Amino acid sequence: MNDLGSVSVSASPKEKFREYLATRKQRLTSEREIVVDEVFDDHEHFDADELTFRLQEKGKKRVSRSTVYRTLVSMEQAGLIRKVARPNGKEIWEHDYGYPQHDHMICKKCGELEEFHNDEIKSILESVAHTHGFFMDGHRLEVFGICTKCRRVPKRSHNKLDMI
Repeated sequence: MNDLGSVSVSASPKEKFREYLATRKQRLTSEREIVVDEVFDDHEHFDADELTFRLQEKGKKRVSRSTVYRTLVSMEQAGLIRKVARPNGKEIWEHDYGYPQHDHMICKKCGELEEFHNDEIKSILESVAHTHGFFMDGHRLEVFGICTKCRRVPKRSHNKLDMI
C-alpha cells in the first residue's frame, strides 16, 4: 500500500463521530469508542470480521460482532470511513476522514489492493463534470485488473517426459 500521507482535520475521528451521533440523538458508548479507536489505530484496509477478531484478540470481548457492524455503518454515514469493492464481493473498509483523496487498483485474481493518487484523473473528471454543469466535490475510482504478481508465468518443474 502507498503511503499517501494525511490531511489536516479540525476534530479527531472520535470527536467527529461524537458530533455525528449527537445529531441523531445517540451517544458515543464505550463500545463504539473502542471500535473508533481500533479503526483509526492504523491505516489498514479491513473487513468487519477482521476488526471483530482484532478486538477479541486485544481482550475487548464486550464489543459484539453486531455492534462492530452497526458502528461501521454509522461511521460510514458520518464520513469517517468508506467501503472499497473487492472482486470476491466481501466488503472492506478504509479511512476516509483525515486521509487524502485517492483511488484503488484491485487485482481480480488475488484481491490485492493498491492505493494511488493522480492529479490528471482529478482534472479530467472536473472537466467532464463542468461540461455537464455538475459540481464535483470528490470522486471514487476503482480499477480492476490483474496485478504484476498474478501475471507472472508460474514456474513449473520439468516433467521427465519433457526431457526426452
